[in-house]
Amino acid sequence: MRIWDIPPRLLCRNHLLGEHRELHAIWSVITKGKKGYSRHPETLRWRGRLKALFKRHELEVAEMLRRGYQHQSPLLRRSATGQGRQTQFVDSLRRQRQLLRGKGCACQV
Repeated sequence: MRIWDIPPRLLCRNHLLGEHRELHAIWSVITKGKKGYSRHPETLRWRGRLKALFKRHELEVAEMLRRGYQHQSPLLRRSATGQGRQTQFVDSLRRQRQLLRGKGCACQV
């Protein structure tokens, strides 16, 4: 499970679309009180920051549309509560870029 803190425009297709799926999973775990992945570090860092997660989703959607993909899974804005900025990281931005470079994909990091 991973929500990158890298601008979505820099992510390759696989990482952009994969992150989008995982963002929805995290959103569902937090907003619906689901147990699966509720203790995962990536999920924990978004607790109390649904407004920031909503903003990340909006950035993803804008990039998906820019690339010609369709989007049909909006989030409920009224559920976007808490802090509007993510300040907790599982890995530093530098480390995230290193991880992406190591994957040999088309990410532009």
